[in-house]
Amino acid sequence: MSYNHIKPVHILFVLALLTTCLFSCSKSDTYRLPDTTDKTKPGTVSNVKVRNFNGGAVLTYTLPSSQNLLYVVADYNINGKTLRQTKSSYFLDTIRVDGFQSSKDYTVTLHTVTRANIESDPVTVTVHPDTPYYQLIRKNLTIAPDFGGIHLSTLNKSKRPVGINVITIDPANNKFNIRDRHFTSTDSIEYAVRGFAPTAAKFGAFVTDQFGNVSDTLLVTVTPFYEEMLDKKLFFPTNSPSDAAIGYGGILPYLWDGFTKEVGGASPWQTTIGPTQKLIQGTFGVGRSYKLSHFLMWPRGYGYANPKVFSIWGSNKDNPADAVTPGGLPTGTTVGDWVMLGTWRFPDPPSGLPQGQTNAADQAFTDAGVNFDMPYNSPTVKYLRVVVKETWFGLDYTYIEEMSFYGIPQ
Repeated sequence: MSYNHIKPVHILFVLALLTTCLFSCSKSDTYRLPDTTDKTKPGTVSNVKVRNFNGGAVLTYTLPSSQNLLYVVADYNINGKTLRQTKSSYFLDTIRVDGFQSSKDYTVTLHTVTRANIESDPVTVTVHPDTPYYQLIRKNLTIAPDFGGIHLSTLNKSKRPVGINVITIDPANNKFNIRDRHFTSTDSIEYAVRGFAPTAAKFGAFVTDQFGNVSDTLLVTVTPFYEEMLDKKLFFPTNSPSDAAIGYGGILPYLWDGFTKEVGGASPWQTTIGPTQKLIQGTFGVGRSYKLSHFLMWPRGYGYANPKVFSIWGSNKDNPADAVTPGGLPTGTTVGDWVMLGTWRFPDPPSGLPQGQTNAADQAFTDAGVNFDMPYNSPTVKYLRVVVKETWFGLDYTYIEEMSFYGIPQ
């Protein structure tokens, strides 16, 4: 028996049913929409309960039975001069208020609002936030001497976005001015601000948050440790057998030629796969023994063959024997005449864009040179070996525009 003559009938029936449903649903939805011309004042929220947290509070309430309700709005002053407003849909029975300057009583005013933009009578409630996060971060903030500057450290367990602001005295007017701003949302904040002479000086630091709140200032007198930039004129390549092959003429001395960008014919150190696969590595002498404090790296940017994870090995031998020294081993590991000084991961793009995407701010970040600190207990070295363990795109070659090393001559 053939069913071909039945199929068109089925299709017509289904289409008719769908059309009926669509018109039926559309008519029903239009009927249920609140009237935006209804100027009736809505009822107020009731049974308001407060749950305080650091720097804010969550309010729960019972919504009125008004049919044309659109949202609930909270108005509040967070620091005596800044007004904030938070809205919550009529689908919800909670609203969050935050950004308060201190742990004390604040008044929050609640209104319900209709689709015709008619407000209810006000309902006021008192909140008493716990200590704001920026104050907790300031409480744990410490300033200690570092090589060529100061070392700042604090905790940010909640990973709140904050700014650490360093101030120093400007000799031109003998007044404190902001010397450095560091914005972060990491759980542990630890970094150095450098460029200071090894003489006693006053340093200060305070914390700000995204709401414009400012902590009190920590003031200390600190004497930075002496350091100097290693003289690149004394650097020389060793051409070790285990070093990576050079690609496109990007010889190792380009790593310290003073050019941080490819201008005027300048080139980066650039490796290639070569006849046989080797570690992505370059070895060179620095001319004398140093206890290193930190170093700067200028890559081409993010992505492709730019370094993502890299290690540095060192040796204080006069003529260190070559050895296989892979990246990523524990700091302090010894292989022949070489000791692992550390492994570092290049920071993610400041923009937060996905891997492979960058913007002008990311490029400006790398163009300025990125700082990496050496462990305090690093041994004295006169030879260095850079080993790139991982590139951003997983390629087996790399390029680096420039590196500068700092330390104490021994």
